[in-house]
Amino acid sequence: MYIIAGLGNPGRQYAHTRHNAGFDVMDAIAEKYNISISEKKHKALCGRGVIAGEKVVLAKPQTFMNLSGESVAELISYYKADPAEDLIVIYDDISLAPGGIRIRKRGSAGGHNGIKSIIACLDTQEFKRIRMGVGEKPADWDLVDHVLGRFAAADRERFEGAVADAVCAVEMLLLGETDQAMNRYNRKKQETDGTV
Repeated sequence: MYIIAGLGNPGRQYAHTRHNAGFDVMDAIAEKYNISISEKKHKALCGRGVIAGEKVVLAKPQTFMNLSGESVAELISYYKADPAEDLIVIYDDISLAPGGIRIRKRGSAGGHNGIKSIIACLDTQEFKRIRMGVGEKPADWDLVDHVLGRFAAADRERFEGAVADAVCAVEMLLLGETDQAMNRYNRKKQETDGTV
């Protein structure tokens, strides 16, 4: 059983904000594979289904971002899952421009409080993650205001393209094609930036 967790904050006031990038990807996955993310358990909204021939649990933690690990740890424990093999976490990243995604097999939190919480609750950095670019905050903005704000129209369009990429990347990860997904999507991001 694979656990795919998209991070965000519950509540209508946070819908489609930069910090809810993970929720937006989960909604896209749910729509593509006809999985309802509506069951309330493990401090999350959950849905079960099959993607690429693999049984999955889609989860949107409802603990608020900074306590995401409480929900993810409950899911890992309940399904007796191995984070390194069975967990994929999807979340926002201000260091990537809108439209970019970055896939990693493991790593530090990089300053992201949701990932800090997951690492602390699981006591490991060994889990796959897909980082969704939401853009750096303007110099004179507060970080909280930036991540809890919404995209301008052009950036939203780029972000929606990244959501489609992330849905495809999830399928590749479930097929065991993690390295191929990293090569495809991490390189695509570099080409977008003109760094290749």
